[in-house]
This record gives sequence, C-alpha cells and structure tokens, in this order.
Amino acid sequence: MTETLPFSLTLYKIATQLLARFMPGVLSRRAAKGREDPTRIGERLGTAPVQRPKGKLVWIHGASVGESIVGHALAQELRQAYPGLTFLFTSGTKTSADLMARKLSAPDLHRYVPVDTPMATKAFIAGWQPDLAVFVEGEIWPNLLLATKQAGVPLALVNARMTARSVKGWRGRAKTAELLFSLFDVALPADTRTFEALSLFRSGPIGTIGNLKLAAPAPIVNAKEAKVLAGKLGNRPIWLAASTHEGEDKVLLAAHAALRLGASDALLILGPRHPERAQDVEIECRKQGLVPVRRSKGQVPGAQTPVWLWDTLGELGLAMRLAPVTFVAGSLQPGIGGHNPVEPVQLGSTVVSASFVGNFLDLYQALEDQDGAVILDDHASDRIALTLAGLLGDPERREHLNEAARGVIAQGSHAMADTVAALVALLGRAKA
Repeated sequence: MTETLPFSLTLYKIATQLLARFMPGVLSRRAAKGREDPTRIGERLGTAPVQRPKGKLVWIHGASVGESIVGHALAQELRQAYPGLTFLFTSGTKTSADLMARKLSAPDLHRYVPVDTPMATKAFIAGWQPDLAVFVEGEIWPNLLLATKQAGVPLALVNARMTARSVKGWRGRAKTAELLFSLFDVALPADTRTFEALSLFRSGPIGTIGNLKLAAPAPIVNAKEAKVLAGKLGNRPIWLAASTHEGEDKVLLAAHAALRLGASDALLILGPRHPERAQDVEIECRKQGLVPVRRSKGQVPGAQTPVWLWDTLGELGLAMRLAPVTFVAGSLQPGIGGHNPVEPVQLGSTVVSASFVGNFLDLYQALEDQDGAVILDDHASDRIALTLAGLLGDPERREHLNEAARGVIAQGSHAMADTVAALVALLGRAKA
C-alpha cells in the first residue's frame, strides 16, 4: 500500500511508534490493577508463543463479549460452508477471553488483540499469517488494519455498527475515515445508519443490511437446572434486569420495590453487565431494603427473597429462561446505547426496554412497530413498575408480544447466509 496517509493518520502512526517503548510498562501496571492478564502480556505486544496452525487460518476480531459471541457463531457457519478452516479469535477484554476459553476447542484458539503500535501489529500479522481477517461490528485500529492490508490479507467488516456519536466523529476526520473503511474488501452493515455512513466513507461496494445477532443461535441453557430452579421458585412473579450499568440499578431496584407493594412475593433477578460490580450492586440493594442472595455464592432465593443478584458470567440465558419478563438494560441513560434484545426473545422472555437504544435502533424500531416489545419513553421507577405489573399479570399479552418478536427475528435470518457467502468468496481469493 503506497497511498499517502492523511495528516491525522500520519500523526497517529508517529505517536504510537513513540509510545511503543513504554507499552510493556503500561501493560504491567494495568495487570497489577487487574485490567490485564499478567500471563498473557506478550500477546498484547504481538508475540505468538504457539506455532501457527497448518492450513487456512481465519482471524476473527471482536472487541468484547458481544462481538466475540457473534464471531463464534459466524465461525461455526463458515466452517460448515468451507470445511478445514482453523479460527484465531482476538478480543481486548478479560471477560471475553474467559468466555472464549470456555467455548473453544482445538485447533481454534484465542489471543488478546495486540496494542495498536506499528511494531506490535506487524509482529502479530507476521506471526499468524492469516488467510482472512474478519472484524466484527467496528472496533477500528488503524495500525492493525494497515499492517493487515500491507501483508496482502483480505479484510472483511461484518455486522458493522456505528453509533450517532461515532458517525459524527468520523465525519470530522473524513479523509482518515475514507482511507480506513476503504481498506476492507467487504463491508456488511448491521443497520440503516451504518449503511448510510459507509456510503459516505467507502469507495468500494457495501453489502446488504442485516444484523448477525438476529441469526445467532440461542444461548445454551441447562434444561435440567432450569427445571430444578423453576420448581424452587414456584409461581411467584419474576422479572430479570439484564446487563445493568452503574446508575441503572438504583432506578430498577426502586421499580422493584414499587412492584412489591402490590405483589409482595415478586422476585427481581438482577444481572449486572460487569459481574465485578456485584459488591456495589449488593450495597445498593441493601440501601433500598431489598436484601439479595447471590448466584456466585450458590445461593437460591427463599419464598420472600426480593432480589437474586446474578453475578456470574455466561449464565444470563438461564436467568432469561426463568423470568417471564426481561428488562434489557443499558437503555436507561444516554451513552451506552442499549443491549441486544434477541436472546430473551429466543428464550421466551418478553422484552421491556427504556429508550436509549441507539446501538440497536433498527431492531428496537422493528420490534416496537410489530408490537414485539415494550419500549418506555418514561424512565421513572413507578412507570417501569406499572409496566412490569401489567405484563407479569397478563400471560396472553406476553405471548402476543413474544410471537411478534419471534417474527421480527425470523426476518433477519438472511444476514448469516449473506455474510458467509461473502467470506467464502474472499477465501477463494486468499493466498494458497
């Protein structure tokens, strides 16, 4: 690649080159604070301590847990269409690394994504020599993309999503955006906003709109455990607050307290997005007079326990199976963008959400238009409580919502097939 880089990108490369010498120390300090795995710092510097697997290697990168789940589902479908592939997954968080450790089996493997310095990214690409690079959703690391392209590796951007904020940011760096997004041989947007943004920034073709999260398989739930727990919980009203963020727990706990004024045996299963917040969430529960039990400690609610703090990783599907109604959090305050409502629908739990859902705008709009979810513009605790009470007391209404939601999800089933077809075509162009 000989194209002259925009000035801002040239500055970025110079700055990251200068910072590279400090990266080992920075990563060590992060490890001391629990933000990095101290045994895997070398991966962040681009080293490959194990030998590259033989044959065609597809590298799939996703920023964190959600993107890694999508990438894993995509890999399974791609392997069916193109047997004999090995997959290298990368991500940047400990939670996603833990998740992939549980999901993967040989020869597939996970590594932390290298820090975005010229040296680390070139070392990573040289060590692994992937036949295809697939970026899920849109974590854009300039040096990593440039190193990949310079090595002649085909690049794909799949399930691409841009928030309104990120679109605005890229508009302010239009030349950089045009160069980086044009590096991808294939770009497949997940929603209308991203399609329109890519139309501005890309010189190459843009694929059809389709959200891979609609086509992802439902979370695996241990049916035996679900049956045992359901028996212990009985017929009490149960709802789940899924993937809550700091500031949301207080509102949802207040809603639960209001709900219990009319249904004293109501149970809230409270699942923080980041389980490491569990202690702070428990303190908030106790402040509101709602003493919880904790899933991580093997505790099960008694008949009058108000809150079950679901502070484990990878088990939210089980909670969705137990709860007739799921409030999908990340939607009560601006800046988060909401979370994926597909999993509760797949597991038969009615979706309720607040209105800050910019990351999934098309999907929530479709659900609302088809009467497949309840989207609340009023975020007051008492309004949330009224909505929950109405749904928990009306199984026919829940089933109507669930059936409509399943219909919306079925309409997106083309996304996986379209993506796999595009990647198979790229593999056909990859070096032998």
